[in-house]
Amino acid sequence: MDLYDEIELFDCPQCHGPGLIQEENGWCLYVECLDCGCHTAELPFKNEEERKTVAKQAASLWNVVRSLTRMGLINTLP
Repeated sequence: MDLYDEIELFDCPQCHGPGLIQEENGWCLYVECLDCGCHTAELPFKNEEERKTVAKQAASLWNVVRSLTRMGLINTLP
């Protein structure tokens, strides 16, 4: 089973589309909405162990923003 299949991602905080963990050439990860392109910051990693940790951190960032948006504590729309 792929590492990314084990990580829960909430829907996009901006448009409610699906999020996906993206990897850039083996040096960083981020979560991006497949519908609107909204994304987290790029989180770098240097090895496989860091890759796992960073994937979980990227998902956590994405999910926290979604939770705060749902509670009305932040507004992601311009």
